[in-house]
Amino acid sequence: MTLTRLMYVDDEADIRTIVEMSLTIVGDFEVTMCASGREALERLPEARPQLLLLDVMMPGMDGPSTLGAVRRVPGFEALPVVFVTAKVQPEEVAGFRALGAADVIAKPFDPMTLPAEVQAIWDRLAET
Repeated sequence: MTLTRLMYVDDEADIRTIVEMSLTIVGDFEVTMCASGREALERLPEARPQLLLLDVMMPGMDGPSTLGAVRRVPGFEALPVVFVTAKVQPEEVAGFRALGAADVIAKPFDPMTLPAEVQAIWDRLAET
């Protein structure tokens, strides 16, 4: 299946802008942008993302809490989730994977290569 629909969740407006430009212009993806975990949960059914990119450190509902909540939404129990975070020490990445994350993308990222990195993760998931 071709990856076309993504959801990106981050509380930082500047990062959302960069990611949106990167993934829509460079990557030609359809992206739903959300400023919080709660907004992401509200918009999941309408957006129907194939892949969820999720910031870890957000006020209120952080990334791990959002992932747990997404897993309880009917039809999205198996939605692949990729954390986008500066927390990329091996033990941190292992912890995210233990929570059910498909992968981790390190912040800061290169906006020009982010779409290819997302596509590579999707391609790897499709092989399993």
